[in-house]
Amino acid sequence: MHSATTHEPRTLGDHTWQDQAACRTSTHHTVDPELFFPGPDEIDRITAAKTICAQCPVRRTCLDTALENGDRDGIRGGLTEEERDALHSKLPQRLDYTRINETLAGRDVHLSRAERRAVARDAYQAGIPADQLARLLKITVDHAKKLYRHASREIRNRNTKKTGTRTVPVTSAAPKAPARADLGTAA
Repeated sequence: MHSATTHEPRTLGDHTWQDQAACRTSTHHTVDPELFFPGPDEIDRITAAKTICAQCPVRRTCLDTALENGDRDGIRGGLTEEERDALHSKLPQRLDYTRINETLAGRDVHLSRAERRAVARDAYQAGIPADQLARLLKITVDHAKKLYRHASREIRNRNTKKTGTRTVPVTSAAPKAPARADLGTAA
C-alpha cells in the first residue's frame, strides 16, 4: 500500500498501480472517465476530478506516469494540462533519490537525465563495475565507462571547489615525515 509520505517508483511497463486508482470504475464505484477531460472553462468538472484525485493512493504514480509518457491531455495526478506544463519541461532535471536507489538495487525504473548521471556517479563511488552499471542503465559497457569518466571528473571538480585549492605539480622530493615531538599530545 502506498502512503502519502513514501513513494515507490513503478518499474517500466508496470500498470498494476492503476488497479488502486480512485478513478477506476468498479462494481461498487462508478466514475465517468470523461470527467478527467474537461474543457478549460468547465470549472465544476475540473473541481470534481481533482476531488477524486485528492483521495487517490496512487496520485503521484499517476502524475509521474503522465510526465514520463508525455501525456499532455486531461487531468492526471490531480493536475490539469496547464498545471503539468511546467513539470513536463523540468522532468529532465528531476532528481529523486528514491529512483536512484531503486535503480542501484536493480529495479528497472524510469530515470531523468539528472537521475541517470546520479546513478553513474553513485555507482562509480561505490565501486560498481562498469558492466554492472551497463546492465542497470541498459547501455553498452563502453557507454558505462564514458559515464564513469564523467563521474570521476565531476567528483574531482566538486572536491577541488570545496577545498578551494588548485592542483600543484608533484615534486620528486618525498615529504619529510614529522618527528614524534612534532605530533603533540592527545587532549
